Amino acid sequence: MRLWLGPLMVGAVAVGLLFAPPIAAQSDDWASLGRYRDANRSLGPPAPGERRVVFYGNSITDAWAKYFGAMFPGEPYVGRGISGQTTPQMLVRFRQDVLALDPVVVVILAGTNDIAGNTGPSTQAMIEDNLASMAELAQANGIRVVLSSVLPASDYPWRPGLDPGPKIVALNRWMEQYSAANGIVYLDYHSGMVDQHLGLDQALSQDGVHPNEAGYQLMAPLAQRAIANALAGR
Repeated sequence: MRLWLGPLMVGAVAVGLLFAPPIAAQSDDWASLGRYRDANRSLGPPAPGERRVVFYGNSITDAWAKYFGAMFPGEPYVGRGISGQTTPQMLVRFRQDVLALDPVVVVILAGTNDIAGNTGPSTQAMIEDNLASMAELAQANGIRVVLSSVLPASDYPWRPGLDPGPKIVALNRWMEQYSAANGIVYLDYHSGMVDQHLGLDQALSQDGVHPNEAGYQLMAPLAQRAIANALAGR
């Protein structure tokens, strides 16, 4: 097959090469397994009696970890968020960054980057499947699950015009129903952070997507209560 491009006749393979990124520029660690590999090794197994909790997610969790010492004093909470990640990437690294750390609880916060299309188009069913797979992996390994609502967002600064607000509401509704049916604690951040436009309250964020310190301070007691409920089997 040959294609006509202006004055040039080139083969289809050559056309592909023109628009494909150089192989050297393509990441060979799509799920960012390297991000926490050394930290996981240094962390080691939980101490006797330690009730380790892994907070697992994207940039919202990633940025929150620096506040853990102040917001959860004395708690063995471990942050394993990676900025920009979608649920398929998180599913790939779940064994390394959650199961291998042997926590008693995992707090999963994910889905907004799927709606934003960070790794390509995603239907709600695709996001649901990935979240369910993470929850099932955790439960199969004796880890209790807290499934967190996606935080509100009326737009994404890096990809405007997607109108994510109603999509987030629909995904959260599914998460709440799935949690109730599967012995999982549903953690509702959304209700206390949403504004009248289905966005993130301006007092809680600088960019409408990521919480500021005030946003995390609101989230912390909700997370702590959800973890307590998971530990109590409620």
